[in-house]
Amino acid sequence: MGSHSLADTSDLRGQDGAAARAVDLVKTYGQGDTQVVALDGVSVDFTANEFTAIMGPSGSGKSTLMHAMAGLDSFTSGSAYIGGTDLSGLDDKALTALRRDRLGFIFQSFNLVPTLTAAENITLPTDIAGKTVDQEWFSEVTERLGLAQRLSHRPSELSGGQQQRVACARALVSRPEIIFGDEPTGNLDSNASSEVLDILRHAVDHDNQTVVIVTHDARAASYADRVIFLRDGRIVDELFEPTVDAILHVMAGIEG
Repeated sequence: MGSHSLADTSDLRGQDGAAARAVDLVKTYGQGDTQVVALDGVSVDFTANEFTAIMGPSGSGKSTLMHAMAGLDSFTSGSAYIGGTDLSGLDDKALTALRRDRLGFIFQSFNLVPTLTAAENITLPTDIAGKTVDQEWFSEVTERLGLAQRLSHRPSELSGGQQQRVACARALVSRPEIIFGDEPTGNLDSNASSEVLDILRHAVDHDNQTVVIVTHDARAASYADRVIFLRDGRIVDELFEPTVDAILHVMAGIEG
């Protein structure tokens, strides 16, 4: 596993074992009559070493919540914490450093640098942070993700599924406290989608990773330990050990 396992980061966690939490988080756009409330006082904990999915209809605030909690977007009031760190007290430079040093990201659009090889893309955040890549861990991750023979390829030479596996490897190699995924299977066919979800599930079960994804796909959400449901900027329900049928049932009630 290399020398810096997640056990060393326990001091960075909140007192209650939450890897991240929101307290009365509010996000509004615009003013007066045209004001839109994207998050309406959301309080939620994301437990360390768990896989959480965030679901809800379009415009429910699910991406806004994740972006606010990951330091990718500002919020109007309330607090968001990564471990014991209150994001509202950080300036742009400190937020950038926190995202780089403590978080991993997987997006729907892969976000790979086209001029870099797969290997260079995977190590990019670690390189930018000025850290040394743990070669043993790099080899384990790329082997496990079926990328060992693809490391010299550029993104244009890889399928969508392979590109997303590179993005997963990039998130895993730096051993972040939390991996945030925004519709990480949104551009993938069902086989590639299953591969990515298996990777994330394995990271939680075997690497003590914490994963939070936004998804509209009940099948993707069924891989999670817990699903939280938003509507109109509020959490309206949650499921533990969710099944596809249970998720579809809750979504039908929310959208009905």
